[in-house]
Amino acid sequence: MNSSRLLTNLCYAAMMSLAIGINLLPIFLVTIQHAFPGTQGTGLTQEQLGRIGSVTFIGLVASIFITGPLADRFGAKLFAIAGNILLVAGLVVTAWSPTYEILLCANFLLGLGAGTLDMVLSPVVSALNPDERTGSMNWLHSFYCVGATLTVLAGSAALQFGISWRSACLLLIILPALLSFAFLAQKFPDLTEEETERTPLSTLCLNPWFIGSLVAIFLGGATELGMAQWLPAYAELSLKFPQWVAAAGLFCFSVAMAIGRMGIGALSKKVDSFVIMAWGCGLSVLLFLIGSFCPNGICALIACVMAGLTGSCLWPTMLAVTADKFPNGGATMFGALAAFGNAGGIFMPWLVGVIADKSDLHYGLAISASAPFLMLPLVVYLRATHKSAT
Repeated sequence: MNSSRLLTNLCYAAMMSLAIGINLLPIFLVTIQHAFPGTQGTGLTQEQLGRIGSVTFIGLVASIFITGPLADRFGAKLFAIAGNILLVAGLVVTAWSPTYEILLCANFLLGLGAGTLDMVLSPVVSALNPDERTGSMNWLHSFYCVGATLTVLAGSAALQFGISWRSACLLLIILPALLSFAFLAQKFPDLTEEETERTPLSTLCLNPWFIGSLVAIFLGGATELGMAQWLPAYAELSLKFPQWVAAAGLFCFSVAMAIGRMGIGALSKKVDSFVIMAWGCGLSVLLFLIGSFCPNGICALIACVMAGLTGSCLWPTMLAVTADKFPNGGATMFGALAAFGNAGGIFMPWLVGVIADKSDLHYGLAISASAPFLMLPLVVYLRATHKSAT
């Protein structure tokens, strides 16, 4: 295996490592609730439990903004190693944490590690595979789905066999620890094309095409996370399925996303990337509306799961076509794109909740269809202007 292929595969594995940091603790929230006294002395409140995920995300966003410019200056290798080390540290401190406050600090570390990897892996894989960015980017992000699915399975098995959340954290340290050493022996590529200077973010932000790509990836993140965050609750509360079916729905949604991204990775050499995104947008709108209003609960749930397949390509493919358009954007450009994608993933779940409070969850989930609906004409515009001078 040549060095470029090996490093690409290690980046795929690191995306699974990232998924551990984001998805492990939510599986054990009920157990964690009773592991600490809380403000009332009878366990953590719902707000305190929600704060755990929020702190993780704060660390993730902070590291995205910090890592981009630094990776352009000092190279990606340092940060690929640092991201995994931060995940190891976060998991160790989580397993040890004697107080709720230390648990929050541990999750901030997990967020920093996950955000560092999230920012640096995409430009590395893009630089390693300049002739097949769409395929490699979709493969990279499919491994997040694989890692999330395996983390959920491992956490569920731990609960089933009475393994504590502290022990589960220690067991899952193995992957990021091994990757920290594996990356040490690798030679990382430059994040811009040879003999050219990096395009400053200030210059990119004056380019209408780049502004359009930021809006598009915001809508792609909104499409993905609007359904992912609300699917279990929607299946249980509105479609009246039992809790285990609702959980299985989210599991199948994640599997569908992984399959979709791997499939696009295989098709990307034969089908135009913008055509792939256009079809993904159109089919996602249709499936969101069927999932929201179909009177047959089983068909509605299947439509929601299949939306994971059709929406899976939007985020990574937009990263790929933007890297093709601006090959010298560097890690800072990828950081801006990641920040906007995550912003869409924050905004849409909140908007679904707002609409659901004012009407019901059927209409709340249906509002998510607005994201791929608005993204479709934007993708058409970006395709029409893609070959023009940057």
